[in-house]
Amino acid sequence: MASIPDDQPLSAITMPGTHNTMSLYGGVYAECQTWSLASQLRAGVRFLDVRVRHVDGNLTIHHGVSYQRAHFGHVLEGVVDFLREYPSETVLMRLKEEFSETNNIYGAVVDFIHQYAYWDLLWHSRLVPTMGEARGKLIILQDFTGPDLGMRYGSLDIADDWKVPTLLNLEEKWQSVYKHLEAAPSGNMGQIFLTYASGAGVFAHPRAVAKGINPQLYKYLQAKANQNQRFGIICMDFPAAPMIQMIIDFQLKEVVKTNKPDLEHATFLLQQMIKHFAATK
Repeated sequence: MASIPDDQPLSAITMPGTHNTMSLYGGVYAECQTWSLASQLRAGVRFLDVRVRHVDGNLTIHHGVSYQRAHFGHVLEGVVDFLREYPSETVLMRLKEEFSETNNIYGAVVDFIHQYAYWDLLWHSRLVPTMGEARGKLIILQDFTGPDLGMRYGSLDIADDWKVPTLLNLEEKWQSVYKHLEAAPSGNMGQIFLTYASGAGVFAHPRAVAKGINPQLYKYLQAKANQNQRFGIICMDFPAAPMIQMIIDFQLKEVVKTNKPDLEHATFLLQQMIKHFAATK
């Protein structure tokens, strides 16, 4: 993000995100990612989807019933470490309660921020920041009740048709993704667009849906590569390194990528691609 002009609003930026960012465990119906949080951030993911279970002030990470061997403090520490190393970046985080129904996580979230991060890390406004204002900040997209901690998740223009009952419904899911991406370039430029390419159902687990949708998404974006368009946040399960780079390139097309962060990023993605191809042999 170092090359994005400071005066450009976040709503005008196209960026990769992950659905159920921390869901690495629990079997085929719970797992949505294979990379750790640190690896996702280094690869270029800038939107995180984080779900917390609230019990007696504790915030553990869950995907449904599946505990993800982490708590909210681990997520905050990961974001803090990343932004300290790369202060030109920003991270957006949807935060919601899952597998508990207290409807009262605000106090616990604030306690965790003070314990595992720091108050000034946050963007304290409902307004969409510019890139310059957002650098080095965690922007919480608040999907829970309570005083403002950042922007409200519901203020985004969102397409999240996640119910895919069977693999026979993949075309319906793709049409939802396609229509929202087509609407994004001409949509309200002051509003962040968020499109979920992820989905699941009783007869279609997340990885199976990703195998059906992600290649279509890649081809769609590839066909748009020479067009100067805004697509907003594209949120995925199991995104591969080439997909992430494709999305990032929408704002880097006119920039000569010779600075150190860009070289480090390219090296990291190459390493991930080598690992992926080695694992599929």
